[in-house]
Amino acid sequence: MNLQERLHNHLQQIARERDPYMATAGHFFVQEYIRQEFSQWGSVEIHTFAVNNRNFHNLILNLPAQSTPKKQDLPPILIGAHYDAVPGTSGADDNATGVAVLLELARKFAAQPAKYPLRLVAFDMEEYGLLGSADYAALLRQQKQPLRLMMSLEMLGYRDFTPGSQSYPPPLERFYPDTGDFIALIGNLRTIPDLIGMSRSIRQAGISSQWLPVPNRGLIVRQTRLSDHAPFWDAGYPAMMVTDTAFLRNPHYHQRSDTIATLDFDFLVGVCEGLELGIRKV
Repeated sequence: MNLQERLHNHLQQIARERDPYMATAGHFFVQEYIRQEFSQWGSVEIHTFAVNNRNFHNLILNLPAQSTPKKQDLPPILIGAHYDAVPGTSGADDNATGVAVLLELARKFAAQPAKYPLRLVAFDMEEYGLLGSADYAALLRQQKQPLRLMMSLEMLGYRDFTPGSQSYPPPLERFYPDTGDFIALIGNLRTIPDLIGMSRSIRQAGISSQWLPVPNRGLIVRQTRLSDHAPFWDAGYPAMMVTDTAFLRNPHYHQRSDTIATLDFDFLVGVCEGLELGIRKV
């Protein structure tokens, strides 16, 4: 089975109504699917956090680095994607695409480790205010755990070649293209070398890429904070979001029409391959 077929299979399992309150059966099904996929490659850690006296779960898979005698105790690269969706939508792009790529990166790096250890995290409750990632980022900060880099995979499968299909919060439209055919990388200032390197690797995989460094935890352009990287910015970590820019491009954002049929699989495959290449070069 090739990468496109594997991504499509993941999406068929994940793209379903899975709001943690309104679609509890779908939510549990997707949670279990991720856990079973992760468990092929190692023991799955469950990070439990409470919201209004109810427990929710982030699922974590730690993958070791290449075994080299010189490099011990390297800080991990954390790659995250949220698996919850808003009520009434199957959330194919938001964020089944991110989870599907997360699962494929687990497969690739379990078979052939990266230079750094990897921590793959499926976050819950993103749609309710980044709650799963905020709790986990606070825990890492409290434990003084270092990270080489945090990457949030947030909507990776929608592309539009029509001129004028891409919008921006002002004044970014002056500096970036108006065609929504690229993947965007948005990071805090500490990630500038990684933004450049990751963008270059994605382009090597045949996908157009744009990168944006933002100061002051993204508070100047608040649209840059709308995913699970933002709590890591707030906790002082180097973090970036990888995204097709969501509602700034995709008309199906948070709609019932956010289905697998709207996705561009050549784009999604290229993004996945580019991210693997980029992570190996870090």
